[in-house]
Amino acid sequence: IITIDDKKPTAEAVSAKDGLIYSVGSNKDIEKLKGPRTKVFDLSGKTLVPGFVDAHSHFSGVGTQAIVANLLPSPDGPVNTIADLQNELRVFLKNSQIVKDYKVVIGFNYDDSQLKEKRHPNRHDLDAVTTELPIVIMRQSGHLGVYNSKALEMMGIDEKTQDPPGGIIERESDGRTPSGVMQENAHFMIFFKMIPEFTAKDLVKLYKAGEYSYISNGFTTVQEGKTDLATLIALPEVAAKEGFDIDIISYPDLKVLKDNPILHSRLMSHNYQNRFRIGGVKLTFDGSPQGK
Repeated sequence: IITIDDKKPTAEAVSAKDGLIYSVGSNKDIEKLKGPRTKVFDLSGKTLVPGFVDAHSHFSGVGTQAIVANLLPSPDGPVNTIADLQNELRVFLKNSQIVKDYKVVIGFNYDDSQLKEKRHPNRHDLDAVTTELPIVIMRQSGHLGVYNSKALEMMGIDEKTQDPPGGIIERESDGRTPSGVMQENAHFMIFFKMIPEFTAKDLVKLYKAGEYSYISNGFTTVQEGKTDLATLIALPEVAAKEGFDIDIISYPDLKVLKDNPILHSRLMSHNYQNRFRIGGVKLTFDGSPQGK
């Protein structure tokens, strides 16, 4: 047992009572505390560590990631080439209930730097999967995305569309036609429009899938960074009705929410309400190194 106590960094056993650590010590000492209703867990040689506190992530994004096409490279996913990426999207297109219900193909976490081709996929690569439904895939960093021709058409992106401030619409060799790769604010201005408005039931599934992902990796406190207003409203409602087994700290996007009353509510607190609280706000000043 790793204690994170410099004076006694390891121990043989630990006891807990009413959700709190009660005592830490040797097997002999802790066994003395055992009562008729005590549950005993034998770690069988495994290591017990304190719950991890997440320093930077997006809780709702991890939930979405859990229910869309997994485009991670090995060892975390199957996508090491653009052909692999296309195959995963085809499988998702064929089998996913998300596609059937919401008519959009979504994939997360490709990484151009780890693809064999050492480039971003483009709209032509995604068009080879389907031109009938929109496809949106997001880079591992979250700051870049790629859209097929159908998605670009739906979002009104064409050769006449100007780069937004803080964003780049990558172009094909003619210097005009969008390639499908959207950087920073060009990506952000359409990405959230492409993500469907999930039903309340599907939203709970999404959040619970994300929670399981964190818990299975040892996290007990997680962040919801750059939270938008819809998520900021939904999360405390789900926390109250369904409950969470981890603590969730939200940092709303100040540029979007500005002086919204929810930022002055009791949710903005050091104390959790049903394991949820607003811990501050997020300010974005620049892009990401991944976009170079």
